[in-house]
Amino acid sequence: MNLEFPIPGVFLFDLKCHEDNRGFFIKHFEKASLQRMGITFETWETFYSSSQKGVIRGMHFQEPPTDQDKLVHCMRGKILDVLLDLRKGKSYGKVFSTVLDSTVPQSLFIPKGIAHGFLSLEEDSWVSYSVSTAYDPEKDRGIHWNSFGFDWGVKEPIVSGRDQGHPAFNHYESPFTDSLRG
Repeated sequence: MNLEFPIPGVFLFDLKCHEDNRGFFIKHFEKASLQRMGITFETWETFYSSSQKGVIRGMHFQEPPTDQDKLVHCMRGKILDVLLDLRKGKSYGKVFSTVLDSTVPQSLFIPKGIAHGFLSLEEDSWVSYSVSTAYDPEKDRGIHWNSFGFDWGVKEPIVSGRDQGHPAFNHYESPFTDSLRG
């Protein structure tokens, strides 16, 4: 099952999983599968994070010219993945969330211009990210996690000082255009 989300250009992919008496083997990236969906994605960097239950990371993105497509996968535990569309156009400001669970092998494709964050729903949740450009500290940005009307469902989240310091959504001037619509 490959689903397109209400935010244009975001896709959720089921991953190929092979299980036997030894455990399992998951292919979490296959260029041909993305190409069949019309997605051109070249991995520039790959990394992963580990988070305690109740940690919110986000809402992160990079501005042009080093803006990034992302491929996200929950390797261990469970997360509530949250997206905020920053592209000027019909879907600007649209928010969408989904649960990524390591017991259900899936990857989420997030195009440029979408702020991304997540809430760890279990202890020691591991999230893998592949991105299409290198990290650029000059263009690294964020939106305050609690400024765009989304109910995270947690009263006292664990949030970094960096993420607490991001500007509110209504104070951010977006450089992104809705390139999917022309």
